[in-house]
Amino acid sequence: MPDRKEIVGSFYGRIDEDGRLTRTRHGQLEYRTTMAYIHRYAAEGSRILEVGAGTGRYSIALAKEGMDVTAVELLEGNLAVLKEKSRGIDSLHAIRGDAVDLGMFPDGSFDVTLVFGPMYHLYEAEETDRAIGEAIRVTKPGGVLMFAFISVFAIMYANYFYGNWARGQEENFTEDHRVRHFKEQLFTGYDVTEFEELFRDKPVEWITTAGVDGLLEPIEKRPDFSLSDEEFEALADWYLAFSEKRELLGNTNHLLYICRKRT
Repeated sequence: MPDRKEIVGSFYGRIDEDGRLTRTRHGQLEYRTTMAYIHRYAAEGSRILEVGAGTGRYSIALAKEGMDVTAVELLEGNLAVLKEKSRGIDSLHAIRGDAVDLGMFPDGSFDVTLVFGPMYHLYEAEETDRAIGEAIRVTKPGGVLMFAFISVFAIMYANYFYGNWARGQEENFTEDHRVRHFKEQLFTGYDVTEFEELFRDKPVEWITTAGVDGLLEPIEKRPDFSLSDEEFEALADWYLAFSEKRELLGNTNHLLYICRKRT
């Protein structure tokens, strides 16, 4: 069987990752909401680490705002795009690396650590735990960490209402309805409380769990979907006000778990 890096590399080699957060309304809302949360905890001069930086949509924007950004990306193709797009930005440092091993950084190196892609593609409990532990290790005491993850229920809603519900149910849940995680899924989803439990014994204090793109992805596929620029602005402001409501978290595709490293 191919390993995790081969599976993920094959997928991202076939898609336009660079335009993911701009070409759709749900991508635009994800970016808008995520940046709003970043700005709550990071300011000009902050030392930022983004693990799983992709092609640099967040890292480049934050570096342009005057933050000192280190972007770590696993895939050579994404990293090449990131480096090309960040030419001339001296405050952005792009390197290749894996979320499960950040040994190139000393303990307590960063004010804010962003882990925005890796948790979608870590399927083994040991690797998931290592990625969380490494992100915490390299963050300063009192620093803030943000982990992006995907709702397993949103995966079902977005992909399995097209005559294939039973297949999606079998792929994502056991017979007794426990969430499954295995690499052939490509994207692995979590129950919200299941993801939060990953941090129970870690040296962090939970701040919040928030959704970032709401219900847009499944409904944007409808032929009658319509959202003008003016309406999108209204939606984005409204959604941010309600993004932490627990009753809405299972419906959003992408979520943020936000915590602070204990001092």
